[in-house]
Amino acid sequence: MQTNTRHVAYAVVLVALGVALAPFTSLPIGIARVNPTQHFVNIVAAVLLGPWWAVGIAAIISVIRNALGVGTVLAFPGSMIGAFLAGYLYRYTRNLYLGALGEIVGTGIIAALVSALLIAPVFMQQETAIAALVASFLGSTILGTVLGILALRLLERTGFVQLRPESAST
Repeated sequence: MQTNTRHVAYAVVLVALGVALAPFTSLPIGIARVNPTQHFVNIVAAVLLGPWWAVGIAAIISVIRNALGVGTVLAFPGSMIGAFLAGYLYRYTRNLYLGALGEIVGTGIIAALVSALLIAPVFMQQETAIAALVASFLGSTILGTVLGILALRLLERTGFVQLRPESAST
């Protein structure tokens, strides 16, 4: 029961952080509003909580950002795909940098393609250049992911989290 309560508390704090910072870090680039804070939250959630929690947190932040007018429907694939891939890769490798690569590839490439080929034309009735979305999504996710790595390293240094698996030898 304590683990579930702790996970919920972490999730609430991460959603609050993602929503509170969104108005200050969301930048309009073409039809998208990129938000490096989302990718910062994604990598922290992926490492601390795992892929499904990270996806849920990303979805909740996307809903709230859209309701507040500091996001577009592109926020959904732009945050959720990277969050899942980051959480999945971190969970199965315990390598922070592979998790970070999952966030970057998931958001910067896969989500940008999904957004350009499906979300923008269907839900926004707008055509957009794939290269434009890839460039904007990559810039946003690289910045946010680097900040997330730095935050996790700081949390590790303070003893709050342990990122490296324990050695098998005793």
